[in-house]
Amino acid sequence: MLPEADELPEVLLDLAVPHEDINGLVALRDRLWEDAEARWLLDRCVDALVRDMGKPGGTPEFPVLPEGLGELGRCFFVYVYVAALPYAREYHRGRGIPEEVSRRTLADLGRHLAVHRRARGGRGLAVPGWHGLHFRGELYQLGRLQFQRAVLGERMGGAVAGGGAGVGAGAGRAAGPGDPCLNLHITDYRGPLSPEACDRSLALAREFFARYFPEERYETAVCHSWLLDPQLRHYLPADSNIVRFQDRFRQADGYGRDPDDSTPVGFVFGDRDLAVDRLPRRTRVERAVGDHLRSGGHWYGGHGWFSL
Repeated sequence: MLPEADELPEVLLDLAVPHEDINGLVALRDRLWEDAEARWLLDRCVDALVRDMGKPGGTPEFPVLPEGLGELGRCFFVYVYVAALPYAREYHRGRGIPEEVSRRTLADLGRHLAVHRRARGGRGLAVPGWHGLHFRGELYQLGRLQFQRAVLGERMGGAVAGGGAGVGAGAGRAAGPGDPCLNLHITDYRGPLSPEACDRSLALAREFFARYFPEERYETAVCHSWLLDPQLRHYLPADSNIVRFQDRFRQADGYGRDPDDSTPVGFVFGDRDLAVDRLPRRTRVERAVGDHLRSGGHWYGGHGWFSL
């Protein structure tokens, strides 16, 4: 069930939904509730989301809604997460997870509404399924970084296993495919990616998962991100936050080399569809991303790991 219209603003504000989106989402709530097919889909999506709550890798694939639904379609999954909120909070309480960690984790919904507005100028979620990780208890915001409970796949697990005996899976053996790992994610609107902020975040994660998920042994951290593209080193100084973040990781081989130019454009400039010749050059990172593309180069996703 969705909160009543007069109760919804408080719930949305708790999820850090931007103030300028509140009235519009309250108005859309009644439109959704009066549509029997939309209510049916809401029930199905919430049911799929909370089934196997807490199980890593269990986040469902949500349907792509037709563009003809307009703003209701772009905002539909906000209501899915609002309806799933009591289940997420119950799971967190059952694990003993501190309220402030729960609040900051689930508030990522509001941050992504702000990201969408920056890129598209209106309400919506660009990647609706992403927040399933938060609302299913798979991902947590701990300081500057987000940590997703996951398992090592074949390629990353093979890279970790080749890193040396005893690395990442306790004494006596190397971690490998199928072993637990923490997948690191870097969010916008959280300040600089400084080494100090990352150190604090990693310290919080070590304590958090050992205390609240003691049955799961997380000793390897992995990251899949354009921020790990080694080409960034050609443009940024060795003491830059991004290069120092890269220095934490061992590069994992075996991944494809398909160009992914739109991802860094989207993260750095807010809109992945911006024309290359219009990209600003205000900061070192903006100049690095834009100048590399203007010179005919491409950006690629990087893949790395380190032992916790």
